[in-house]
Amino acid sequence: MDLQEQLKKLFPDHEPSTEKEEVFQEEHELFIQKEPMICKYEKRKGKATTIIEGYEGSDEDFKILAKEIKTKLSVGGTFKDGAIIIQGDYRDKIMNILKDKGFKTKRVGG
Repeated sequence: MDLQEQLKKLFPDHEPSTEKEEVFQEEHELFIQKEPMICKYEKRKGKATTIIEGYEGSDEDFKILAKEIKTKLSVGGTFKDGAIIIQGDYRDKIMNILKDKGFKTKRVGG
């Protein structure tokens, strides 16, 4: 018994709608800034981490950027206190991603 048959037994009077739902996605432009973003390397609890700081736009834009970086690199990370924290030393790759998006970056540490 498939799902449609089960639903018909549960709701015999229901007629499924045939119209398609429209989903609107708004393109979101990231804020381009004057000062370079700082991309630094730290060891936290013995683990290598890359920290990106210095974004001047809104936190929502920075969260979108963090998610995009984590997805492209296939790594874990978080957004805390106005900084993106990425697991591992990915400074060069992150700086290339940010440069492709039009950001200025500055490498700090090591």
